[in-house]
Amino acid sequence: MIVLAIDQGTSGTKAIVVDGTGQVLALAEAPVHPVYLPDGGVEQDPEALLASVLDAGRRALEACGAVADCVALANQGETVLAWDPATGQPLSPAIVWQDSRSESVCAEMREHADELTARTGLVLDPYFSAPKMAWLRRHVTTEGVVTTSDSWLVHRLTGEFVTDVTTASRSLVMDLDSVEWDPRLLGMFGLAGEPLPRLVDCDEVVGVTTAFGGELPVGGLIVDQQAALLAEGCLKPGSAKCTFGTGAFLLANSGAQSVRSSNGLTTSVAWRTREGTSYCVDAQVFTVASALRWLVQLGLLSSSRDLDSACAPDSEGVLFVPALRWPEPGDQPRRHRARRGRGDRGAGRCARRCRRCGYGHEHRLPPG
Repeated sequence: MIVLAIDQGTSGTKAIVVDGTGQVLALAEAPVHPVYLPDGGVEQDPEALLASVLDAGRRALEACGAVADCVALANQGETVLAWDPATGQPLSPAIVWQDSRSESVCAEMREHADELTARTGLVLDPYFSAPKMAWLRRHVTTEGVVTTSDSWLVHRLTGEFVTDVTTASRSLVMDLDSVEWDPRLLGMFGLAGEPLPRLVDCDEVVGVTTAFGGELPVGGLIVDQQAALLAEGCLKPGSAKCTFGTGAFLLANSGAQSVRSSNGLTTSVAWRTREGTSYCVDAQVFTVASALRWLVQLGLLSSSRDLDSACAPDSEGVLFVPALRWPEPGDQPRRHRARRGRGDRGAGRCARRCRRCGYGHEHRLPPG
């Protein structure tokens, strides 16, 4: 069997062709370009996401001259959009997982934070899907359906209206234990009555597509970080992976137990197959490769390849915390910590550098 596996990510879409022995036959990549807005918004053109999926997939197959037997799709997870289910046309930009404009939605729901964590395994944060869906309904459009980007992509490829359970478990409106949409949580976010995609297993064939030649079954739907957990062979409880891309994500397999963390970690479905459901706990660092892109935009690097050669032999006490989100009204000043022992000099250098990027910062020494 030859599988065309496609990972639609934040900064690019990768397609890989693999044979039945696991040998990689070809690899192709198509870039995508998030737009970072001054109000904390991060958006993408949905049609550009679809075009990148088609382009990367077709080029990968062309490169190896193979005919695929099936197509699998991994997705960004928490990126959402509104679209017309009759035509498949997008009705809004794709609101990317990094977007923070739904903070106001979360602020209104603080009193429900503990219940949300207990029911979903997640924390109340704009990172997850439901706050962005609610924000989109309030500020952009009430037309069509509002879903994560995978549902729209699969619909455009197959005509089906589905999402996999791993992606749904990143929404704040799926009950983690029953692995079903939760009407109470939907009501909390003002999403009661919204048409929602059917929840499918990760090994389920959900439809067929002709986008890559012939009629190919589409299955293997899974959110990107859980796909990486599986690909890294973390099949047993306690095994973990950390992958680096636009952000960095540490996931640990917790087996059949949907444990709840007391230390701020989140719990999601790792995968669900005909053999049952596995869970994972995870921690996120939102800004990794995107921090390098920011340094390039400032002119401090000409490209990410220059990072090693641009490094100084000594940081002189400066610690860079990539908490890169533009200040908004009411925000507290960003704080950079200088390591004790070289504090004044480190703070001074940090202040000089911060003037280059325009942030209003405070510089404080850690205690001790």
